[in-house]
Amino acid sequence: MNAITRLATAVSLASLLPLAAHAGEVEVLHWWTSGGEKRAADTLQKLVEEKGHTWKDFAVAGGGGEAAMTVLKTRAVSGNPPAAAQIKGPDIQEWGELGLLTDLNEVATEQKWDSLLPKQVADVMKYDGDYVAVPINVHRVNWLWINPEVFAKAGATPPTTLEEFFAAADKLKAAGFIAIAHGGQPWQDGTVFEDLAFSILGADGYRKAFVEQDKATLTGAKMTEVFAALQKVRGYIDADAAGRDWNTAAGLVINGKAGMQIMGDWAKSEWTAAGKVAGQDYQCLPFPGSQGSFAYNIDSLAMFKLSNADNRKAQEDLARTIMEPEFQQFFNQNKGSIPVRLDQDMSTFDACAQASMKDFKEAAASGGLQPSLAHGMAASSYVQGAVFDVVTNFFNDPKADPARAAQQLAAAIEAVQ
Repeated sequence: MNAITRLATAVSLASLLPLAAHAGEVEVLHWWTSGGEKRAADTLQKLVEEKGHTWKDFAVAGGGGEAAMTVLKTRAVSGNPPAAAQIKGPDIQEWGELGLLTDLNEVATEQKWDSLLPKQVADVMKYDGDYVAVPINVHRVNWLWINPEVFAKAGATPPTTLEEFFAAADKLKAAGFIAIAHGGQPWQDGTVFEDLAFSILGADGYRKAFVEQDKATLTGAKMTEVFAALQKVRGYIDADAAGRDWNTAAGLVINGKAGMQIMGDWAKSEWTAAGKVAGQDYQCLPFPGSQGSFAYNIDSLAMFKLSNADNRKAQEDLARTIMEPEFQQFFNQNKGSIPVRLDQDMSTFDACAQASMKDFKEAAASGGLQPSLAHGMAASSYVQGAVFDVVTNFFNDPKADPARAAQQLAAAIEAVQ
C-alpha cells in the first residue's frame, strides 16, 4: 500500500467514526419479495445504510403477510422482536395493547406528521394517542387492470359497469383468452369479493357490512347479489388458478394470455418491472361500478420497544427516512401505490398514480374512502379470516347458494366477535 492509498484509507475510516459512534442495527420484518416490491425495499435499506446504520433484512414471502405474522408472533413471545415489522390496520392496536410498541412522537412532531398525513391515515398509525407506526404508502384495492392489445383482439370494450365487465369477459373468453387472471388464494378471493361488494353495495353499504358488521346488511338481498356476482366471476378464470401467486396472475395479463386482473395497485409494480407504460401498454380502471369509492390498504412499519440506544436511534432514522419525499417518491413509483404525504409532488408519477391520488383526496372528502377488509384494514384478523373462509368455500363450490352464503357470512363474523 503506497502513501497516498494509506492516506486515503485513513481519511475514509476517519469519516466513518462519527457515524459509527451512533450507528445502530435495524432489523425489519416485511413481505416485499416480488420484483417491484423488492426493489422498493432495497431502496429503503440503502437510504438507512447511508445514515450509517446496519439494516438486517427479515423478508418472509407471502403476499398476504400471513407467514410473516406467524414468525413475528414467535419472535415477540420469546422476547426478541425485530426493530420494525410490517403491521397494519387494527393489528397495530392489538400489538399496542400488548405493550410491545414504542412511540414515535418525537419524530412525528419534528416532521409534522399530523399535518402531512390525512386524518384517516394518522389515526390508524396511533395507539392511545401516540404514533407507534409509520405509514409508507396508500394502496387502492378496487382497481381493474387491462391489456388493451388483448381487448382489441377480442373486440372488447373497457368496462365502467358490472354489466359491461361481464360483457367484456364474454368476448375475451370467446376469443380464446383467459378473461380474468386470478390466483386461487383466500386473500385474492377476498379481494375480488370486496371489489364486487363496493360495486353492488356502494361505499356506505360496504361500511355497514364490514366495518360496522351490521347483520341486516350482511344478510340482505344486496349481499346475495355480491355472492351471485362472485359465482359468475368464477366462470371466467382458468383451471390452473388454484394456488397461483398474484404476481404470476399479473404476468398472464402482461404477457397477453389474459385480458383482465382484479387486484390492488401493487399489481402495477409488475407492469413497471416489465418495462410497460401506464395508459399505453396497460390501463388501470376503478373496478366497474365502484367509481367514487376508494378501498384503501396502508403499508406501515410498527416499531417495537428496544433497549439498545443506538438501535433505537436507527429505528427513529428509519421512520424519518420513510416519511422523506425522496423515499416516498421512489418507493411508491416502484410499489404501484401513492405517497402518504398530502404535499407530495405527483408530477413525476404515472397516469395511474395521478388518478389514484386525485380519487383518494376526493373520496376522503365525500365518504367514499373506506378501509379494505381483504387487506386487514377494516376489521380484526379474526373477522377477516372468517370472511375468507366463507368466501373461498363458496368460490370453490360451483353449486353453492348465494343467499345461503350471505347467511353463513353473518354467522361466521358473529362467531368471532
